[in-house]
Amino acid sequence: MRDHHVYVSHDAAAPGRHRPRGLPAALVAVALCGSFAAAPEAQAVTAAQTAPTGASAAHPSRPNVFPGLRRNLVASYDFEHPAPGNAAKERDQGRSGTDIDLVNGGGSMRVRDGAHPGSGTSLQTRQINPTLSGNDDWKAGTYSETGVNTLSAFNQAKQATIMGWFKTTGQNPGLNSNTSAPDDRYNAVGLAGVLTGTSQGHDVRALLEVINVSGELRVVALGRRVDGGKSQTFAANEDWQSVLPPDEWVFLTATFDFDEGTMALYKNGRPLDGAYTLTDDPWEVAGAPEPDLTSATDPRGIKIGGSFPQNTQEQNPCDCRLDDLMFLDRAVTGKEVLQQYRWATKNHP
Repeated sequence: MRDHHVYVSHDAAAPGRHRPRGLPAALVAVALCGSFAAAPEAQAVTAAQTAPTGASAAHPSRPNVFPGLRRNLVASYDFEHPAPGNAAKERDQGRSGTDIDLVNGGGSMRVRDGAHPGSGTSLQTRQINPTLSGNDDWKAGTYSETGVNTLSAFNQAKQATIMGWFKTTGQNPGLNSNTSAPDDRYNAVGLAGVLTGTSQGHDVRALLEVINVSGELRVVALGRRVDGGKSQTFAANEDWQSVLPPDEWVFLTATFDFDEGTMALYKNGRPLDGAYTLTDDPWEVAGAPEPDLTSATDPRGIKIGGSFPQNTQEQNPCDCRLDDLMFLDRAVTGKEVLQQYRWATKNHP
């Protein structure tokens, strides 16, 4: 049963809005583990070492995805399939063919650190020069001002799910390179999300993130049904560092039912108790007409490990590794989340 405590709403990741100056540093800046350079497994993997061959390249079998979820898999990234001749692009293993860019780090962002027995490499995202204003943070995604038509499954969508493996590998949240204050930090850590149809590279339709909720950082599912409309946030009650312990792979899932106005969070296949930050109807789902769908626009892209995948601004970078990211066009059940977790960890063929 969900905790019905109500938190103050924060669309906390919005550009230009930063953490309250009075927020204790212990809640915001936590040294999670050693540096990227010091991690022995964090060796860049070349395209030749990960490039697919033969029939598997043209027809991905998606062996790490539970069979019951495969037909709903719009986009999927295991970071073991660089585009032929371009290690800075990752091939989509879902049905949409939405390839993504490995921004600023290119092929060096693939590291030998698989999240589960069936994986050999993952993606490293991080800040490069956190004390300088610039656009050099490592992140991934794709962006188009006219919308990404291969993501049309999220155009007038009734439901969605984001799944993936995440491991924090440094200090999060990162130093805020958009302000002059030397100790100011972002109030959010970007994990993975689908952008709205009018997004500037930040606003989302569906998102997994760590954000400031009533003065405390929480793992959240954040959704927006109508482009330009209000977002709703479902925040885990558990402390974010308990959900995402340093240097430990965790399988997170966020589900979004835009018609019912509900979201859910899961860790390693099990539901996380939480609460909504708003108690009214931010998605405007009450009353006719039915069903309630997302805006009739193609998302402008996907963002991974931070915002602005078009590389125009740094925002909410994640010093972390990501593996087997999956974007589905329905809200999977709790049973299916557990099945996917067990499928991956048991390394079924």
